[in-house]
Amino acid sequence: MIDVIYQDDDLLFVEKPANLLSVPGKGPAGQHCFTAMLLQQEPALKIVHRLDMATSGLMVFAKHHAAQKAINLLFEKRQIDKAYIAVVDGQIDASGSVDLPLMTDWPNRPKQKVCHQQGRDSLTYYEPISFDEVINGTRILLSPKTGRSHQLRVHMMAIGHAILGDEFYANSVAFKKSSRLLLHAHSLSFMHPMTGEPLLITSKVPF
Repeated sequence: MIDVIYQDDDLLFVEKPANLLSVPGKGPAGQHCFTAMLLQQEPALKIVHRLDMATSGLMVFAKHHAAQKAINLLFEKRQIDKAYIAVVDGQIDASGSVDLPLMTDWPNRPKQKVCHQQGRDSLTYYEPISFDEVINGTRILLSPKTGRSHQLRVHMMAIGHAILGDEFYANSVAFKKSSRLLLHAHSLSFMHPMTGEPLLITSKVPF
């Protein structure tokens, strides 16, 4: 069942479960994805963006070509504010930012890596929400200003606070603290590309 968060004549906001591909991947197994499930119900929908397979949360789809073109332009111009909730390893006491360029780690795809010579600019702001002494983990708000692949996961690992349950970037201790990646696309905020009205759509965090 598809969980629809909000829709109008132009846009559809839905919640992707964790551990499900956003769009088709390689081979027959890769054809089972969230977009394919959604298109069975609404064949006219247009893809706008994607989430990592392991990440849950808010995705937006366009209902027609004009809306797709308009919202894609907002993403390109970085006029859409994205917020994620995560639980990371260790304690973070203060807000901050991570400004580290990223590129594909080609021998270890799909992993990404920090590379100051060839990486693309990547900026993430973070703000601690609460600390759990039992698991030694911090719930944080992550606000990426760029949209690189695995950006939040690599940036948090790079400052010594990998996201719990991250099979690619967490050490064995942090990985075993959760049965899933504790990263959720929580909200999207922008001016509606067709009506000009402000939109703030949020998705409930499942962890």
